[in-house]
Amino acid sequence: MIPTHPASPPRPAPIGIFDSGVGGLSVLRHIRAQLPRELLIYFADTGFAPYGDKPEQVVVERSLAVAAFLLERGAKALVVACNTATVAAIKALRARYPALPIVGVEPGLKPAAAATRSGKIGVLATDGTLSGEKFLQLRAQVSSASGAQFLLQPCIGLVDLIELGQFDTAAIDALLDRYVAPLIAQGADTLVLGCTHYPFVQAAIARVAARHATQAVTLIDTGDAVARQLARLLETAGLLAHHEHDAAPASAARPDAAAGQPSLLGYTTASATALAGAFSSLLGLTLPVEAVKI
Repeated sequence: MIPTHPASPPRPAPIGIFDSGVGGLSVLRHIRAQLPRELLIYFADTGFAPYGDKPEQVVVERSLAVAAFLLERGAKALVVACNTATVAAIKALRARYPALPIVGVEPGLKPAAAATRSGKIGVLATDGTLSGEKFLQLRAQVSSASGAQFLLQPCIGLVDLIELGQFDTAAIDALLDRYVAPLIAQGADTLVLGCTHYPFVQAAIARVAARHATQAVTLIDTGDAVARQLARLLETAGLLAHHEHDAAPASAARPDAAAGQPSLLGYTTASATALAGAFSSLLGLTLPVEAVKI
């Protein structure tokens, strides 16, 4: 039988974004702002969080497993919205999927070197990021080129508190004081937020830094730069969503008018309710979240 109504246009392929937990939502908000027509899938591997205290090979295996899950759902590009996973696994991801646009995140050492006045920069990150070969190579390159001194501070326990929804509590303040005060005492006037979770406590970091500093302290977050790089790669590959049916209007859930589906979906290896709550509290979004095992 010949259909009497036109078929709906096919849904374009989504962009897959993943992190060990909710930290990557700080990158997701920049991607949504810069690429409002794109369909997005966010994967929180919270069942295996945090990545920062895991052996590198474990992080590589988890990253490859999550990437395979997103590719099975048609992802046309990947954003590794986790500093630890970028350091540990982006080389393996690019080797596994050489034709796929893949964007990672790394601590903003270059912009920090350009911003510092004292020449001393504190880097707040997980131990996994700070001990990774990729990060250490970047530090050596930027330090050699700029003369900047990077003071490395692993922030043990900070991701765990943020995953619990603590953004402006006495516990967060006490932990940040322990990590930030020594950096300021050593002369750091610029602090790099070297984990995608940390922008969610940026106000608390700024407050703690101001309490100890005698001059203004600059905070460096690279989420906006990641979104710009993603847009460049998609444009180069001819993969940007351009047409009205390609994605939905820029409302909270942005339902796709053509397909009757939301333009942002969430998956997690832990509690769907918890991730849905994070979307709501951190981004003001109400959207479907599904718990999966991989």
